[in-house]
Amino acid sequence: QVQLQESGPGLVKPSQTLSLTCTVSGGSITTNNYYWTWIRQPPGKGLEWIGYISYSGNIYYSPSLKSRISISRDTSKNQFTLQMSSVTPEDTAVYYCVSWSAVLQAYAYWGQGTQVTASS
Repeated sequence: QVQLQESGPGLVKPSQTLSLTCTVSGGSITTNNYYWTWIRQPPGKGLEWIGYISYSGNIYYSPSLKSRISISRDTSKNQFTLQMSSVTPEDTAVYYCVSWSAVLQAYAYWGQGTQVTASS
């Protein structure tokens, strides 16, 4: 069973950079046709797609966040990361790492989510 676990600071000060890591177990992030994705949910709002890094290393970002985010991976650790610069209180959300299966055309596995609050 594939499991995803987010880790990172729960509190970030405005203007600083948020960094989150997703550790994947039970499967490899280089497995064909999986897209390793970051999604967030601000309080009282719906899910917002942030971006992904694919099994082959291709990366795609949300156009609205593209200027502030970077997604990378460490295949030796089976991890992928999200960095978001110039954080504001509007970036306060629960952040999820998720795997998208191109075969199933569905999100196959979800992390439990981690609360990130941007506040001074």
